[in-house]
Amino acid sequence: MSDGHESASPPAAATATIDWKAGFSRFRDADPDQLHFAAHSHHYWPDVTFEAQQRVWLDAARHVDRKWDAAVFGDVLPRLQQSIARALSLSDPRSLCFAPNTHELLVRLVSAFERPAGEPLRILSSDGEFHSFERQTRRWEEAGQVTVERVPLEPFATFPKRFLERARAFGGELCYLSHVFFGSGYVFPALSELAEALPAETMMVVDGYHSWMALPVDWSGLEQRAFYLSGGYKYAMAGEGCCFAHCPPGYAERPVNTGWYAAFGDLAKPRGGGHEVPYARDGMRLFGATFDPSGLYRQLAVLDWLHDLGATVEDVHRHVVVLQQQLLDAVEQERAGSLRLDQLVPDRSLSERGHFLTFQRADAAALHRGLAERGVVTDVRGERIRFGFGVYQDGGDVEALVERLGGL
Repeated sequence: MSDGHESASPPAAATATIDWKAGFSRFRDADPDQLHFAAHSHHYWPDVTFEAQQRVWLDAARHVDRKWDAAVFGDVLPRLQQSIARALSLSDPRSLCFAPNTHELLVRLVSAFERPAGEPLRILSSDGEFHSFERQTRRWEEAGQVTVERVPLEPFATFPKRFLERARAFGGELCYLSHVFFGSGYVFPALSELAEALPAETMMVVDGYHSWMALPVDWSGLEQRAFYLSGGYKYAMAGEGCCFAHCPPGYAERPVNTGWYAAFGDLAKPRGGGHEVPYARDGMRLFGATFDPSGLYRQLAVLDWLHDLGATVEDVHRHVVVLQQQLLDAVEQERAGSLRLDQLVPDRSLSERGHFLTFQRADAAALHRGLAERGVVTDVRGERIRFGFGVYQDGGDVEALVERLGGL
Protein backbone atom coordinates (compact mmCIF):
# COMPACT_ATOMS: atom_id res chain seq x y z
CA MET A 1 0.00 0.00 0.00
CA SER A 2 1.29 3.48 -0.85
CA ASP A 3 2.15 5.73 2.07
CA GLY A 4 0.51 8.64 0.25
CA HIS A 5 3.65 10.33 -0.97
CA GLU A 6 6.91 9.58 -2.65
CA SER A 7 10.32 10.47 -1.31
CA ALA A 8 11.62 13.85 -2.34
CA SER A 9 13.89 13.63 -5.34
CA PRO A 10 17.25 15.39 -5.29
CA PRO A 11 17.42 18.76 -7.06
CA ALA A 12 17.74 18.36 -10.80
CA ALA A 13 19.22 20.79 -13.29
CA ALA A 14 16.41 19.99 -15.72
CA THR A 15 13.98 22.01 -13.60
CA ALA A 16 15.95 25.15 -14.41
CA THR A 17 14.98 24.84 -18.08
CA ILE A 18 11.38 25.77 -17.21
CA ASP A 19 10.80 29.52 -17.17
CA TRP A 20 8.34 29.46 -14.31
CA LYS A 21 8.30 33.19 -13.57
CA ALA A 22 7.23 34.13 -17.09
CA GLY A 23 3.89 32.53 -16.39
CA PHE A 24 3.08 34.88 -13.50
CA SER A 25 3.55 38.28 -15.13
CA ARG A 26 0.18 39.71 -14.08
CA PHE A 27 0.65 39.04 -10.37
CA ARG A 28 4.32 40.04 -10.40
CA ASP A 29 3.74 43.24 -12.37
CA ALA A 30 0.94 44.31 -10.02
CA ASP A 31 3.60 45.01 -7.34
CA PRO A 32 7.09 44.58 -8.83
CA ASP A 33 8.96 45.47 -5.63
CA GLN A 34 7.10 43.01 -3.43
CA LEU A 35 8.77 39.79 -2.35
CA HIS A 36 5.90 37.39 -1.76
CA PHE A 37 7.06 34.56 0.51
CA ALA A 38 3.62 33.38 1.56
CA ALA A 39 2.89 30.79 -1.11
CA HIS A 40 1.68 28.47 1.66
CA SER A 41 -1.05 31.01 2.44
CA HIS A 42 -2.08 32.57 -0.88
CA HIS A 43 -0.09 31.44 -3.89
CA TYR A 44 0.26 33.71 -6.90
CA TRP A 45 -1.98 32.75 -9.81
CA PRO A 46 -0.41 32.11 -13.24
CA ASP A 47 -1.54 34.26 -16.16
CA VAL A 48 -3.63 31.47 -17.67
CA THR A 49 -6.14 31.92 -14.85
CA PHE A 50 -7.02 35.38 -16.20
CA GLU A 51 -8.22 33.92 -19.47
CA ALA A 52 -9.98 31.13 -17.56
CA GLN A 53 -11.88 33.70 -15.52
CA GLN A 54 -13.02 35.36 -18.74
CA ARG A 55 -14.13 32.02 -20.15
CA VAL A 56 -16.52 31.53 -17.22
CA TRP A 57 -18.35 34.71 -18.21
CA LEU A 58 -18.30 33.92 -21.92
CA ASP A 59 -19.63 30.39 -21.36
CA ALA A 60 -22.45 31.80 -19.24
CA ALA A 61 -23.29 34.30 -21.96
CA ARG A 62 -23.24 31.70 -24.70
CA HIS A 63 -25.05 28.87 -22.93
CA VAL A 64 -27.10 30.72 -20.25
CA ASP A 65 -29.32 28.04 -18.62
CA ARG A 66 -27.45 25.29 -20.45
CA LYS A 67 -24.04 26.25 -19.06
CA TRP A 68 -24.14 23.51 -16.40
CA ASP A 69 -24.71 20.69 -18.88
CA ALA A 70 -22.83 22.14 -21.85
CA ALA A 71 -19.82 23.70 -20.11
CA VAL A 72 -19.41 22.97 -16.40
CA PHE A 73 -20.54 19.33 -16.00
CA GLY A 74 -20.16 18.53 -19.68
CA ASP A 75 -16.60 19.78 -20.15
CA VAL A 76 -14.72 21.58 -17.37
CA LEU A 77 -15.53 19.32 -14.44
CA PRO A 78 -14.76 15.94 -16.11
CA ARG A 79 -11.51 17.28 -17.55
CA LEU A 80 -10.55 18.64 -14.14
CA GLN A 81 -11.37 15.30 -12.53
CA GLN A 82 -9.11 13.58 -15.04
CA SER A 83 -6.22 15.99 -14.41
CA ILE A 84 -6.44 15.68 -10.62
CA ALA A 85 -6.81 11.91 -10.82
CA ARG A 86 -3.71 11.73 -13.01
CA ALA A 87 -1.70 13.81 -10.52
CA LEU A 88 -2.84 11.65 -7.58
CA SER A 89 -2.60 8.32 -9.48
CA LEU A 90 -6.29 7.59 -8.93
CA SER A 91 -7.83 4.85 -11.04
CA ASP A 92 -11.27 6.48 -11.39
CA PRO A 93 -11.63 10.28 -11.85
CA ARG A 94 -15.31 10.01 -10.91
CA SER A 95 -14.30 9.46 -7.29
CA LEU A 96 -13.64 13.22 -7.07
CA CYS A 97 -16.24 15.74 -5.92
CA PHE A 98 -15.93 19.52 -5.57
CA ALA A 99 -17.01 22.19 -3.11
CA PRO A 100 -16.21 25.87 -2.52
CA ASN A 101 -14.12 25.00 0.58
CA THR A 102 -12.97 22.01 2.61
CA HIS A 103 -15.12 23.05 5.57
CA GLU A 104 -18.21 22.25 3.50
CA LEU A 105 -16.79 18.83 2.71
CA LEU A 106 -15.93 18.19 6.39
CA VAL A 107 -19.45 19.05 7.55
CA ARG A 108 -20.98 16.85 4.87
CA LEU A 109 -18.75 13.90 5.75
CA VAL A 110 -19.59 14.13 9.44
CA SER A 111 -23.29 14.33 8.59
CA ALA A 112 -23.04 10.83 7.10
CA PHE A 113 -22.92 9.39 10.63
CA GLU A 114 -26.49 9.10 11.86
CA ARG A 115 -26.01 8.69 15.60
CA PRO A 116 -28.66 7.86 18.20
CA ALA A 117 -29.58 10.81 20.41
CA GLY A 118 -27.08 11.27 23.21
CA GLU A 119 -24.31 9.27 21.53
CA PRO A 120 -21.61 11.68 20.31
CA LEU A 121 -19.47 10.88 17.30
CA ARG A 122 -15.97 9.77 18.31
CA ILE A 123 -13.08 11.40 16.43
CA LEU A 124 -9.33 10.75 16.55
CA SER A 125 -7.08 13.59 15.40
CA SER A 126 -4.07 15.72 16.38
CA ASP A 127 -3.71 19.04 18.14
CA GLY A 128 -2.13 20.54 15.01
CA GLU A 129 -5.05 20.61 12.59
CA PHE A 130 -6.11 23.66 10.58
CA HIS A 131 -8.61 26.17 11.99
CA SER A 132 -11.61 25.05 9.94
CA PHE A 133 -11.43 21.57 11.49
CA GLU A 134 -10.34 22.74 14.92
CA ARG A 135 -13.01 25.42 15.33
CA GLN A 136 -15.84 23.26 14.02
CA THR A 137 -14.99 20.22 16.12
CA ARG A 138 -14.64 22.31 19.28
CA ARG A 139 -18.07 23.80 18.66
CA TRP A 140 -19.48 20.31 18.08
CA GLU A 141 -17.90 19.28 21.38
CA GLU A 142 -19.60 22.19 23.14
CA ALA A 143 -22.91 21.02 21.69
CA GLY A 144 -22.30 17.45 22.87
CA GLN A 145 -22.30 16.10 19.30
CA VAL A 146 -18.73 14.78 19.16
CA THR A 147 -15.83 13.80 21.35
CA VAL A 148 -12.33 14.38 19.98
CA GLU A 149 -9.09 12.76 21.08
CA ARG A 150 -6.28 15.09 20.00
CA VAL A 151 -2.85 13.46 20.03
CA PRO A 152 -0.10 16.08 20.64
CA LEU A 153 1.83 16.68 17.43
CA GLU A 154 5.07 17.48 19.22
CA PRO A 155 7.61 16.11 19.72
CA PHE A 156 7.60 15.40 15.99
CA ALA A 157 10.06 12.50 16.15
CA THR A 158 7.69 10.34 18.17
CA PHE A 159 4.37 11.48 16.69
CA PRO A 160 3.94 8.66 14.13
CA LYS A 161 4.50 5.99 16.79
CA ARG A 162 2.20 7.69 19.27
CA PHE A 163 -0.57 8.30 16.75
CA LEU A 164 -0.47 4.76 15.38
CA GLU A 165 -0.73 3.39 18.91
CA ARG A 166 -3.87 5.44 19.51
CA ALA A 167 -5.26 4.40 16.11
CA ARG A 168 -4.88 0.71 16.94
CA ALA A 169 -6.77 1.22 20.19
CA PHE A 170 -9.38 3.52 18.66
CA GLY A 171 -12.90 2.22 18.40
CA GLY A 172 -14.51 5.38 17.07
CA GLU A 173 -16.06 6.46 13.82
CA LEU A 174 -13.73 9.05 12.28
CA CYS A 175 -9.97 9.63 12.04
CA TYR A 176 -8.98 13.02 10.61
CA LEU A 177 -5.31 13.89 10.10
CA SER A 178 -3.20 16.29 8.05
CA HIS A 179 -0.68 14.97 5.56
CA VAL A 180 1.45 18.13 5.92
CA PHE A 181 0.76 20.22 9.03
CA PHE A 182 -0.02 23.88 8.46
CA GLY A 183 1.80 25.24 11.50
CA SER A 184 5.16 23.60 10.90
CA GLY A 185 5.39 21.91 7.49
CA TYR A 186 5.83 18.55 9.23
CA VAL A 187 5.02 15.65 6.87
CA PHE A 188 3.25 12.65 8.40
CA PRO A 189 5.22 9.68 7.03
CA ALA A 190 2.95 6.75 7.86
CA LEU A 191 -0.40 7.09 6.08
CA SER A 192 -0.45 3.50 4.83
CA GLU A 193 0.39 2.24 8.32
CA LEU A 194 -2.44 4.37 9.67
CA ALA A 195 -4.89 2.85 7.20
CA GLU A 196 -3.88 -0.61 8.40
CA ALA A 197 -4.01 0.34 12.08
CA LEU A 198 -7.53 1.74 12.03
CA PRO A 199 -10.58 -0.53 12.18
CA ALA A 200 -11.97 -1.06 8.67
CA GLU A 201 -15.26 0.61 9.58
CA THR A 202 -13.56 3.81 10.79
CA MET A 203 -13.69 6.59 8.21
CA MET A 204 -10.18 7.87 7.43
CA VAL A 205 -9.94 11.45 6.18
CA VAL A 206 -6.64 13.08 5.23
CA ASP A 207 -6.30 16.86 4.96
CA GLY A 208 -4.05 17.23 1.94
CA TYR A 209 -4.20 21.00 1.53
CA HIS A 210 -0.47 21.44 2.17
CA SER A 211 0.61 18.40 0.15
CA TRP A 212 -1.54 18.70 -3.00
CA MET A 213 0.59 20.07 -5.86
CA ALA A 214 3.52 20.52 -3.47
CA LEU A 215 4.75 17.03 -2.61
CA PRO A 216 4.49 14.21 -5.14
CA VAL A 217 1.44 12.29 -3.89
CA ASP A 218 0.50 8.78 -5.03
CA TRP A 219 -2.92 7.90 -3.61
CA SER A 220 -3.36 4.67 -5.55
CA GLY A 221 -2.63 2.50 -2.53
CA LEU A 222 -5.10 4.41 -0.37
CA GLU A 223 -7.88 5.17 -2.84
CA GLN A 224 -10.10 2.35 -1.58
CA ARG A 225 -9.63 3.36 2.06
CA ALA A 226 -9.13 7.07 2.68
CA PHE A 227 -10.68 10.39 1.74
CA TYR A 228 -8.23 13.02 0.50
CA LEU A 229 -9.32 16.67 0.87
CA SER A 230 -7.59 19.64 -0.71
CA GLY A 231 -8.09 22.73 -2.85
CA GLY A 232 -6.68 25.32 -5.19
CA TYR A 233 -5.91 28.22 -2.85
CA LYS A 234 -2.34 27.28 -2.07
CA TYR A 235 0.13 25.26 -4.15
CA ALA A 236 -2.41 24.44 -6.84
CA MET A 237 -2.21 28.15 -7.76
CA ALA A 238 -5.89 28.57 -8.64
CA GLY A 239 -7.26 30.70 -5.83
CA GLU A 240 -10.41 30.17 -3.84
CA GLY A 241 -13.59 28.32 -4.71
CA CYS A 242 -12.18 24.99 -5.95
CA CYS A 243 -11.79 22.37 -3.24
CA PHE A 244 -12.21 18.67 -3.75
CA ALA A 245 -12.42 15.30 -2.05
CA HIS A 246 -11.42 11.89 -3.29
CA CYS A 247 -14.19 9.60 -2.02
CA PRO A 248 -13.42 5.92 -1.45
CA PRO A 249 -16.29 3.48 -1.96
CA GLY A 250 -18.27 2.29 1.03
CA TYR A 251 -17.92 5.40 3.20
CA ALA A 252 -20.25 8.41 3.60
CA GLU A 253 -22.62 7.03 1.00
CA ARG A 254 -25.69 8.96 2.19
CA PRO A 255 -24.71 12.20 3.99
CA VAL A 256 -27.60 13.96 5.72
CA ASN A 257 -26.16 17.31 4.67
CA THR A 258 -26.83 17.00 0.95
CA GLY A 259 -27.51 19.19 -2.04
CA TRP A 260 -29.40 18.56 -5.24
CA TYR A 261 -26.21 17.99 -7.24
CA ALA A 262 -25.66 14.78 -5.24
CA ALA A 263 -28.19 13.12 -7.51
CA PHE A 264 -27.55 15.26 -10.58
CA GLY A 265 -28.31 12.44 -13.02
CA ASP A 266 -31.76 11.88 -11.51
CA LEU A 267 -33.10 15.44 -11.74
CA ALA A 268 -35.43 14.70 -14.65
CA LYS A 269 -37.05 11.76 -12.89
CA PRO A 270 -40.38 12.19 -11.06
CA ARG A 271 -40.19 12.69 -7.33
CA GLY A 272 -42.26 9.96 -5.79
CA GLY A 273 -43.41 10.30 -2.22
CA GLY A 274 -42.05 7.81 0.26
CA HIS A 275 -39.04 6.85 -1.80
CA GLU A 276 -35.55 6.88 -0.33
CA VAL A 277 -33.57 10.00 -1.23
CA PRO A 278 -31.25 8.96 -4.10
CA TYR A 279 -27.49 9.50 -4.17
CA ALA A 280 -24.85 9.05 -6.82
CA ARG A 281 -22.57 6.09 -6.22
CA ASP A 282 -19.35 7.94 -7.11
CA GLY A 283 -17.90 11.19 -5.75
CA MET A 284 -21.02 13.09 -6.79
CA ARG A 285 -22.67 11.80 -3.61
CA LEU A 286 -20.80 14.47 -1.66
CA PHE A 287 -21.79 17.37 -3.90
CA GLY A 288 -23.78 20.29 -2.54
CA ALA A 289 -25.90 22.73 -4.51
CA THR A 290 -25.42 25.62 -6.94
CA PHE A 291 -21.93 27.12 -6.75
CA ASP A 292 -19.68 29.57 -8.56
CA PRO A 293 -17.76 27.42 -11.08
CA SER A 294 -14.99 29.95 -11.75
CA GLY A 295 -12.56 28.17 -9.40
CA LEU A 296 -12.92 24.99 -11.43
CA TYR A 297 -12.09 26.89 -14.62
CA ARG A 298 -9.00 28.44 -13.05
CA GLN A 299 -7.79 25.13 -11.61
CA LEU A 300 -8.19 23.37 -14.93
CA ALA A 301 -6.28 26.16 -16.67
CA VAL A 302 -3.38 25.79 -14.20
CA LEU A 303 -3.16 22.03 -14.65
CA ASP A 304 -3.37 22.37 -18.43
CA TRP A 305 -0.61 25.01 -18.31
CA LEU A 306 1.67 22.70 -16.32
CA HIS A 307 0.92 19.87 -18.74
CA ASP A 308 1.80 22.08 -21.71
CA LEU A 309 5.07 23.02 -20.00
CA GLY A 310 5.85 19.35 -19.54
CA ALA A 311 6.07 20.07 -15.81
CA THR A 312 5.15 17.65 -13.03
CA VAL A 313 4.60 18.02 -9.31
CA GLU A 314 8.05 16.50 -8.92
CA ASP A 315 9.47 19.43 -10.93
CA VAL A 316 7.62 21.92 -8.74
CA HIS A 317 8.90 20.22 -5.60
CA ARG A 318 12.50 20.12 -6.81
CA HIS A 319 12.36 23.85 -7.63
CA VAL A 320 11.06 24.70 -4.16
CA VAL A 321 13.56 22.46 -2.35
CA VAL A 322 16.42 24.32 -4.06
CA LEU A 323 15.03 27.67 -2.92
CA GLN A 324 14.47 26.45 0.62
CA GLN A 325 18.01 25.17 0.81
CA GLN A 326 19.31 28.50 -0.45
CA LEU A 327 17.64 30.29 2.46
CA LEU A 328 18.82 27.68 4.97
CA ASP A 329 22.39 28.05 3.69
CA ALA A 330 22.15 31.82 4.20
CA VAL A 331 20.83 31.26 7.72
CA GLU A 332 23.69 28.87 8.47
CA GLN A 333 26.15 31.48 7.18
CA GLU A 334 24.47 34.07 9.45
CA ARG A 335 23.59 36.27 6.46
CA ALA A 336 19.82 36.19 7.04
CA GLY A 337 19.54 38.70 9.83
CA SER A 338 18.65 37.16 13.18
CA LEU A 339 17.25 33.89 11.81
CA ARG A 340 19.06 30.88 13.29
CA LEU A 341 18.90 27.20 12.43
CA ASP A 342 18.03 26.28 16.02
CA GLN A 343 14.76 28.21 15.51
CA LEU A 344 13.72 25.93 12.64
CA VAL A 345 10.55 23.87 13.21
CA PRO A 346 10.78 20.90 12.74
CA ASP A 347 14.54 20.84 13.24
CA ARG A 348 16.88 19.62 10.54
CA SER A 349 16.82 16.04 11.80
CA LEU A 350 13.57 15.70 9.82
CA SER A 351 14.67 16.45 6.28
CA GLU A 352 11.29 16.20 4.55
CA ARG A 353 8.90 19.11 4.99
CA GLY A 354 6.20 21.02 3.14
CA HIS A 355 6.78 24.03 0.93
CA PHE A 356 7.42 26.51 3.70
CA LEU A 357 10.03 27.02 6.41
CA THR A 358 8.89 27.76 9.95
CA PHE A 359 11.02 29.56 12.53
CA GLN A 360 9.93 29.78 16.14
CA ARG A 361 10.96 32.91 18.03
CA ALA A 362 9.40 35.19 20.62
CA ASP A 363 9.55 38.20 18.29
CA ALA A 364 7.97 36.45 15.30
CA ALA A 365 5.21 39.05 15.01
CA ALA A 366 7.72 41.93 15.16
CA LEU A 367 9.89 40.29 12.50
CA HIS A 368 6.80 39.78 10.34
CA ARG A 369 5.94 43.49 10.64
CA GLY A 370 9.49 44.57 9.96
CA LEU A 371 9.65 42.52 6.80
CA ALA A 372 6.26 43.83 5.68
CA GLU A 373 7.60 47.38 5.99
CA ARG A 374 10.39 46.33 3.62
CA GLY A 375 8.04 44.80 1.07
CA VAL A 376 8.35 41.16 2.13
CA VAL A 377 5.14 39.18 2.64
CA THR A 378 5.39 36.36 5.17
CA ASP A 379 2.94 34.75 7.57
CA VAL A 380 2.96 34.61 11.36
CA ARG A 381 1.12 32.28 13.74
CA GLY A 382 1.81 33.09 17.36
CA GLU A 383 5.55 32.71 17.87
CA ARG A 384 6.12 31.11 14.48
CA ILE A 385 6.98 32.98 11.31
CA ARG A 386 6.57 31.08 8.05
CA PHE A 387 8.33 31.62 4.72
CA GLY A 388 6.49 29.99 1.82
CA PHE A 389 8.04 29.16 -1.55
CA GLY A 390 6.58 28.73 -5.01
CA VAL A 391 7.55 28.44 -8.65
CA TYR A 392 7.04 32.19 -9.20
CA GLN A 393 10.27 32.73 -7.23
CA ASP A 394 13.85 32.11 -8.23
CA GLY A 395 17.25 32.32 -6.60
CA GLY A 396 17.39 36.07 -7.09
CA ASP A 397 14.23 36.47 -5.04
CA VAL A 398 15.68 34.41 -2.20
CA GLU A 399 18.87 36.49 -2.24
CA ALA A 400 16.78 39.66 -2.11
CA LEU A 401 14.94 38.19 0.89
CA VAL A 402 18.26 37.48 2.58
CA GLU A 403 19.39 41.06 2.00
CA ARG A 404 16.20 42.49 3.50
CA LEU A 405 16.48 40.14 6.46
CA GLY A 406 20.03 41.33 6.95
CA GLY A 407 18.85 44.93 6.93
CA LEU A 408 16.59 44.41 9.93
